[in-house]
Amino acid sequence: MDKKRVVLLTGAGVSADSGLETFRASDGLWAKHRIEDVCTPEALERNPKLVLDFYNARRRQLKNVRPNAGHYAVAKLEESFYVDVVTQNVDDLHERAGSKNVLHLHGELTKCRSVLDPLYIADIEGDIHVGDLCPKGGQLRPHIVFFGEAVPKLEKAARIVAKADILIVAGTSLAVYPAAGLVGYAPYDTVFYILDPSPIQIGGRRVIHMKKRFTESMPELTNILVEKYNCI
Repeated sequence: MDKKRVVLLTGAGVSADSGLETFRASDGLWAKHRIEDVCTPEALERNPKLVLDFYNARRRQLKNVRPNAGHYAVAKLEESFYVDVVTQNVDDLHERAGSKNVLHLHGELTKCRSVLDPLYIADIEGDIHVGDLCPKGGQLRPHIVFFGEAVPKLEKAARIVAKADILIVAGTSLAVYPAAGLVGYAPYDTVFYILDPSPIQIGGRRVIHMKKRFTESMPELTNILVEKYNCI
């Protein structure tokens, strides 16, 4: 039997199960910080230290958490399926669990880029400070898509979703656009799974909704898919 192509759209709920603070929860990061102060191009220009410190704190926190059972279950799917992960998360927990094909829509905490040279993107482990420059002299900034900036990998993500035999939506309410619009690119006969305790609707699609947290539902679904498609 030919391998099926599984595409996962993952959001903050996936990382929350590892202990990372989410952005949009009622007690999340946007409840404690004004978006306009820490996550816009204007904020970076107005108060670069505040913006850099905000993401430095996120990067330090990331070092103290580990992938959860759900992340490892996603990676295990690669033994039996072609798997692509399209994530709204900026952490590297999918990669650390072993997933090989991960596309980050909103950037990556573990990378920096230059305000001067759009082609300069580099790995980073520590903090970014005011005065840290790229080789061409541009200030380094987090490799994060700020509010008001284009999502450069959106078209690539749409092409990935358009090839899905099975689409798994996990840890996201599908309320944030343009990422939420990606489900519309899935073929008509794509099998949809939603992994989230909250009620989520995908208009015009028949979905299988597993109303459990990611750490429970993803390992369970991995076993279901392996058995269903005779991948044992």
